[in-house]
Amino acid sequence: MNTYPLQRLFRGALLSTALVTATVQAKDYPPVIQSLEQQGVKVVESFEAPGGLTGYVGEMQGRSLAFYLTPDGDHVIVGTLLDEEGNNLSAASIQELIEGPKFAEAWPQLEDSNWVQDGSSDADTIVYTFTDPNCPYCYRFRQRAEPWIEAGEVQLRHILVGILKEDSLTKAATILGSENPEAALHNHQASYEQGGIAVDRKLVSAAHMDVKANNRLMQELGLRATPSTLYKDEDGKVVMVQGLPNPQALERMMGPKP
Repeated sequence: MNTYPLQRLFRGALLSTALVTATVQAKDYPPVIQSLEQQGVKVVESFEAPGGLTGYVGEMQGRSLAFYLTPDGDHVIVGTLLDEEGNNLSAASIQELIEGPKFAEAWPQLEDSNWVQDGSSDADTIVYTFTDPNCPYCYRFRQRAEPWIEAGEVQLRHILVGILKEDSLTKAATILGSENPEAALHNHQASYEQGGIAVDRKLVSAAHMDVKANNRLMQELGLRATPSTLYKDEDGKVVMVQGLPNPQALERMMGPKP
């Protein structure tokens, strides 16, 4: 019996137990949840959700997702659950049950990666961000972070990757291989709108493997866009923000604007 592709579930479709084949082996999960597993979803955890729903979080092809079992146990809704104030309850559950633990475990890998320091060594807040030299959102993120960096409150650690354009890797390696990588990064930022740093083949030869290692780390963590930024919140939990943070996210990440 054919099942609907999972992509259709993301458009809010209900999946019926009628879609489950008779060959499914007995598990702790209801049959309709088993059907998601058949489509490649790895179920990570379940939790109590509002409205009599049972929530689940899982992963598929490196992506985290949330889905909800209806009270009758016969249908599952895949998508985003909002409360009356518009808060994204699905994102909160994914952060708490999947991304938080995964990225907390990965924090030492970030510390040991090939990053460029941007800001004071005495800064109270350390923020890691995957940066492609050709990424316009990375450029804008650094502009928005300027007040915190200049005030000595935040040290931004750029894990340089080369994924967006043909010369992304060579630009990243030129910065990373420079005698003063922080100064090279600042020079690139200052000249970004004119094309950024000039590629130095000698520096590329010395540092291109470090950039490739950063590329692998980004892929292993399931991060698909730059900037992808990780920091520890007030409770010490690791939080990941993908894309350009909005002003509210920026203050959660770095504290009140100086």
